[in-house]
Amino acid sequence: MTMSPHEVQAYVLTYLEALDCQIMERSPAHVTVKLSPEADKALTNRPYYWGFVERTGAPAETMSFTFIFDPDSYQQAIEAAEAKAAQASPPAVPNPDGTNGVTNGSPQGEPPKETILGRYFGITPSLPQLGPGRILREEVVYGSRRLQQIFGAAREGGAFVNLFEQAAKRQLRATAPAVYEPWLGVCFKVEFACDLKREELHFLGISLRSGEIIEKFGTKLNRRDLSPRLAENMHVQTAKVSLFDAGAALESHLTNRLLELDYSWAEKAQERLDLELDVLDTYYEAVLREDTPEVELPGNITSDTENENVHSDRTPPAPLIKVVDITNAKPIGADVELAAEAAVPINSETDAEEEKAKQAVIDREAMKLQYETRRTEMIWQYEPKVKVIAISSGMFHLR
Repeated sequence: MTMSPHEVQAYVLTYLEALDCQIMERSPAHVTVKLSPEADKALTNRPYYWGFVERTGAPAETMSFTFIFDPDSYQQAIEAAEAKAAQASPPAVPNPDGTNGVTNGSPQGEPPKETILGRYFGITPSLPQLGPGRILREEVVYGSRRLQQIFGAAREGGAFVNLFEQAAKRQLRATAPAVYEPWLGVCFKVEFACDLKREELHFLGISLRSGEIIEKFGTKLNRRDLSPRLAENMHVQTAKVSLFDAGAALESHLTNRLLELDYSWAEKAQERLDLELDVLDTYYEAVLREDTPEVELPGNITSDTENENVHSDRTPPAPLIKVVDITNAKPIGADVELAAEAAVPINSETDAEEEKAKQAVIDREAMKLQYETRRTEMIWQYEPKVKVIAISSGMFHLR
């Protein structure tokens, strides 16, 4: 989905005019506007300033913007205006002394003016304009941050409205008041999604007096002059249908309309999903089929449980007979070291095998998690689904 510069300009101007902003300059490529207080609060992000204004009662100074919708056309228009202005202005006649009619920043015939800043700092450059008179310039094109902000502000401010149809002038002078019929209007967005997506807008309206449902309710409203102010000499009728029942009736009506549509696209999307899942399952099935390697202990090393089982089947060993008393003997140091080395088993190979087995288990679990994640993502992307959202609603009092 995209929007042309003309569509973006029409949308932005509709939003600005709805908030009573002052249009100062307008062209097919741009618009210069002074924001209203409501628009300034929604677009400029100045909560501290507006808090100060509301607390002190000081007069508010809203900001001004130049919104550019077509940068290329706007730049060409500026260059053409500058060229036209240069041709219209008379050329400067140079003086014999080569000053071109200007002496120290003063026109010809006037004495030079010396300023304090000029005396100490020379020629001072012009400073940027600040304050209320400043006009900011921004490009508002499809996808820009400012346009997204306007979309959000319009969505938040127009989520629910309460409008009255304005009466004709002859009705204002009539003796008997005219009556309003209350209508509930809801704009639904229907999203048909799989690996492709299509969206539709359904604007439905229901009368709170008779329960009549009208499709394309927006066309009924476009021909009427609506305002949030209740017109004079008008009377609002009491609703016979509650808002809850009216909303349920609109949802049921929309559901019945959706059931009548052709869903062959969903069947094709399900076939693509099954094909993608088959490919995914085939790949990961071959990877996960490998078993975790087992650790084989050396033949001369047995575990404690095996030793216990072996000793349990045998008769207890005979007690040792003391042959030589070695309590006072002093063994040789070298013999003691050799005996200690022989008594300590060598487990380096076993530890390496165990670490390898643990790493294989960790890799296998990570592969399982990756498989489940990929499968979930595939289902989310290809599975056909229909999603309905109510994006805006309102009460409309019509004659």
